Amino acid sequence: MIDPERIRTDFPSLAGRAYLNTAAEGIPSTSVGESLRAYWEDKLMGMEGRAAHFKTEAECCAVVARSLAMTPEEIGFCSCSSEAYNLLASTFDFAPDDEVVINDLDFPSGATPWLAGKDRPRVRVWRSVDGELNLDDLRPLLSPRTRLVQVSLVSFLNGYRIPWAPFAASVRESVPTAVIAVDVTQALGRCVLDCAGADVVISSTHKWSLGIHGGCVVGIRSAAADRLTARAGGWYNLQDAFGAQRFEHAEAKPGAASFATGMPSFAALYALNAGLRYLEQVGIERVARYSDALVGEVHAGLREVGLAPMAPYRAACTGGIVTFRHVDAEAIGRALLADGIHVMSPAGRVRISLHGYNTRADVEQLLASLRRIVGRTASA
Repeated sequence: MIDPERIRTDFPSLAGRAYLNTAAEGIPSTSVGESLRAYWEDKLMGMEGRAAHFKTEAECCAVVARSLAMTPEEIGFCSCSSEAYNLLASTFDFAPDDEVVINDLDFPSGATPWLAGKDRPRVRVWRSVDGELNLDDLRPLLSPRTRLVQVSLVSFLNGYRIPWAPFAASVRESVPTAVIAVDVTQALGRCVLDCAGADVVISSTHKWSLGIHGGCVVGIRSAAADRLTARAGGWYNLQDAFGAQRFEHAEAKPGAASFATGMPSFAALYALNAGLRYLEQVGIERVARYSDALVGEVHAGLREVGLAPMAPYRAACTGGIVTFRHVDAEAIGRALLADGIHVMSPAGRVRISLHGYNTRADVEQLLASLRRIVGRTASA
């Protein structure tokens, strides 16, 4: 990673293509493949292999805790961010006039659980302006009835990264008792994380952290564990799943542990453990610094081509995603793919994402292709 020779060795599947779509699917390193082989060998041991499974789970818990600046006791796992947010919703008893604040840059998994269910809170939407979420627009949405404020650290939609400290301070000053939840799916493994003040931190595992599907990180601060304990049956999440009273009551473990209702996807944890340890060895600070520079070059290059990024570039507060709108976005995506450049081009926008395994040559190839393609689509 970062070094071209190491990229060729550790990410051989990138040969011959400019993969700029990590915001959708990350490319695992060879060490992650080795970890999955280790999982397979441990699984072949049957019941005896569980000792290795639980050991890897504990190792994964430790490296995740370091990545999130939390303690291992504050970390749990479930299957995906959608499951995590629905379990989080189960921890609340909403009155009809209780409120939850979401925003229009968030992924559906963090926004929609508050719109479902029988006892729904009033949902207030913090709307972006010119691709940014402004604190002056948030404050009027906060009230004594605000129970939770949900954000993504880096938006999947346009790459906007929320200035964390001012945001958290603003919520705490207005509503000290509100729960602050943050989705770091588009940041874990790519950005140096400091989500101090967050009660809940959630992340999928198949993007920037180099892992695979089937896993989700859940971080619950110890101070909030008792009030943020999922209400769900199961066994892995229970204090005494096989005790004499098991058919009379079910008492969950507090906080993050309550989100693992059943045995975790060990394959996903083997992969996440290997991916985060690989990134830790490289150095997240180095990955962020290197990748941020590439993001800056893409921002500047898009403007030269006449394409306006959907979110402004902030050198001190960047993520890995750059997005622009275009009426022919899908056609641009197909043309880039024909040039060996992988991006995401859903209706009306093109999303480019850069990680530590990308190179300046990838950026140069992207911009050269866009100069030709955009000119061609404009003339057409």
